[in-house]
Amino acid sequence: MSTVKLSPPIHSQFSSHHNPSTTSDRGIVFHEKVRYLKALKVNPEKAFRLNPKLRSSPLAALESVTRCLYSLGVPRASLGRILDMHPVLLTCNPYYQLYPLLDFLLHEVAIPFPDVHLCIIRCPRLLVSSIDNQLRPTLFFLRELGFCGPHSLTCQTTLLLVSSLEDTLLPKIEFLKSLGFTHIEVSNMVVRSPGLLTLSVMKNLAPKVEFFLKEMNGDVSELKRFPQYFSFSLERRIRPRFGMLRQLGVSVPLEDMLKVSDGEFNARLLELRFKTLEFGVG
Repeated sequence: MSTVKLSPPIHSQFSSHHNPSTTSDRGIVFHEKVRYLKALKVNPEKAFRLNPKLRSSPLAALESVTRCLYSLGVPRASLGRILDMHPVLLTCNPYYQLYPLLDFLLHEVAIPFPDVHLCIIRCPRLLVSSIDNQLRPTLFFLRELGFCGPHSLTCQTTLLLVSSLEDTLLPKIEFLKSLGFTHIEVSNMVVRSPGLLTLSVMKNLAPKVEFFLKEMNGDVSELKRFPQYFSFSLERRIRPRFGMLRQLGVSVPLEDMLKVSDGEFNARLLELRFKTLEFGVG
């Protein structure tokens, strides 16, 4: 594991001038922690409720956690959001719970150190996920699926590591196979469009497939060529744009219909209307 230099303590930035080690007044110590949490923009009531150990933990324990995250490159502005989201981190031991994650990301996932904090900011759940039971098995699965070499996980896709194999990843793979795609074709699709693995089958993938096949009379082979289709909103983009094209009696490839901005799509639509009128007049 690479040697990581801890940043200077940030106690003076977040806490008051009281020194808990020199007083036996538990009330003062408690209020010290409350002030510290508020300065971090962590909801104290929520933190104490979700992490009872926080009441008996010294302020120094909280400071060690913030120092650790800060040393990993997590900006102070993001510390509060992460700790408020996962208060259990406030009383964790960085050397047993945080630095092993750093080692895993650096040496097993092969994330460059400057990008580690981006992984954490994008997916704080990494900090509270078991490496042995969750992250490593999922990494192996994703690599077998095709996320390796030039398609290796990056700070943008490490959020896939917190996905459940049985409940999240495998059902999506099986759904795509049920459309008639081979395992290799599905692998190519998800590697090109990793967001597919974050979408709900029932709420997202299935309704879009049904609309594509029944309303658009589409061919599933086009989904293989343009898997990004699933990343667009059915109600806000796919359905309305297809409806406007259908009114003109024209069809365009999925990529041309969906990837362009609203302004460019409207300009193309206007051009198609003029062409339709010219053809009709002629």
